[in-house]
Amino acid sequence: MLSGVLSDTFYPNRIHPKMILPFFHIDAFADQPFTGNPAVVYPLSKWLPDRVLQAIAMEHNLSETAFFVPSESAYELRWFTPATEVDLCGHATLASAYVLFQELGVQHHELSFFTRSGTLRVGRVPSGYCMDFPSVRMQPYGGSTDFLQQALGLSKPPISIWEADDVVVCIQNYEELCSLEPNMTQLENIQTRGIIVTSRSAIEGVDFASRFFGPRVGVNEDPVTGSAHTKLIPFWSEQLGKTHMRAFQASKRGGYLDVEYAGDRVMITGKARRFSRGETSLSDEFISLHT
Repeated sequence: MLSGVLSDTFYPNRIHPKMILPFFHIDAFADQPFTGNPAVVYPLSKWLPDRVLQAIAMEHNLSETAFFVPSESAYELRWFTPATEVDLCGHATLASAYVLFQELGVQHHELSFFTRSGTLRVGRVPSGYCMDFPSVRMQPYGGSTDFLQQALGLSKPPISIWEADDVVVCIQNYEELCSLEPNMTQLENIQTRGIIVTSRSAIEGVDFASRFFGPRVGVNEDPVTGSAHTKLIPFWSEQLGKTHMRAFQASKRGGYLDVEYAGDRVMITGKARRFSRGETSLSDEFISLHT
């Protein structure tokens, strides 16, 4: 199924043999160029050392680089920011599904990915690709509200603040959400993966909006964050009394998500498109030094 594109293709070199790793640069939650959230996806035949995967992610310097390996009828999937491996990433999962469906010709209606966050499923639907993720319930924030307000540059105290692996800050004003310019040095001192700021949307047909800041994991602002919506969907479903909603992430690139709350699961649907494809060349010497 993946023959001819996997990373076990070797090319001779007089000094150092080289491994050629094909990759795809995919814009997730996007239906036109230069929107959504870019991710690089590497199809692998077997896992490379963790330090090599992290070095590749640092070189691409996108919010996420994804790597997957076939595993029986499913795929093992991992995600790396430029600084660290993460437990869950929505847009790079969407990008990986796009690569399998559209670039590598997988014919299944649904894909299964084995990840740090359990088994994730992605299926083809008329409006794009639907991801089945675990929902996350939050608890009231236990840190300093004043420090968080100052770090975000909010003009007024938030309506409410919640936390899980991220901190979620709900504010009143959509225009302020769009214009925020947080102090990343201060945000980096908050001991969570990231800080999500959210409000009701002022866009017709869109229920809520958000932005995601993650300086602790090497991503000052993530353009469209699927994993953030595992917390936002239950929160806004309760606030709005709806299970089906449309969301917008108000970064400079921007991206739309169709979402559904289903108790312990959330469904996140979006489009994706290929921006480019290429190859990474690694010497055996480099790999041995990073093993």
